[in-house]
Amino acid sequence: MQPGFRPAAVAGMFYPVEPTELQSMVDGMLSAAAPSSPGTAKALIVPHAGYIYSGPTAAIAYATLNRKRIHRVVLLGPVHRVPVRGLALPEADAFATPLGTIPLDTAGMQAIEYLPQVSRNAPAHALEHSLEVQLPFLQRCLDDFTLLPLAVGDATPEEVAEVLAATWNGEETLILISSDLSHFHPYAEAQRIDAGTADAIRHFRIPIQHGQACGATPVNGLLLMAAREGMTCRQLDVCNSGDTAGDKNRVVGYGAFAFYEDDRRVA
Repeated sequence: MQPGFRPAAVAGMFYPVEPTELQSMVDGMLSAAAPSSPGTAKALIVPHAGYIYSGPTAAIAYATLNRKRIHRVVLLGPVHRVPVRGLALPEADAFATPLGTIPLDTAGMQAIEYLPQVSRNAPAHALEHSLEVQLPFLQRCLDDFTLLPLAVGDATPEEVAEVLAATWNGEETLILISSDLSHFHPYAEAQRIDAGTADAIRHFRIPIQHGQACGATPVNGLLLMAAREGMTCRQLDVCNSGDTAGDKNRVVGYGAFAFYEDDRRVA
């Protein structure tokens, strides 16, 4: 691995570049989310659009986290710019945002490199927003934590589930899947499509198609793993950009889902 950090690539586009403004925006969305039962989820699915569009939905999921328990985040998001076969690790030892630097779980990264579907690919991470937009939320919700980021390309649900199984660990580890839902449909059609996708997620029905969720590949891997583990899923929120930004002609869908593996789950 080449030591160093990946700098923020979409600050000023997907979220504010000025640290005080960014912190205030994230904290405001977290405060508005008002969680009812924090600290119970093992895994989350959260959206990854610009904060003015999907930030409130993401905040509902992040507001459930218990900062005293979680010290490691395994983050999977789809690639948007660079084709990847399998799952790609970065060639860095830290990721930076306007709020500071997050150390990577370098030992955990090295431990999964033996898997044939895992490779190192710095270009896949350089401009990828699906992972980056999650980081300021994590920085405001957690204290000391390390990050294991994976940019997910062409992979089977089994290949993703195998990586998740190898990184699952105990309650100190959060599994975080970054995915929006449907893209660029009229408002009512998007609601119909996203309702069906949400039902499939809640009941672990795979495969989710990429027309239903741009992060379908990591979502399918999580659903396969969750079903094997006997987990339950709670839908936290489903909406679209027509609800948050006003234009209902061509909307993007957003969903937040939490997965529980023991009696602390919320019905």
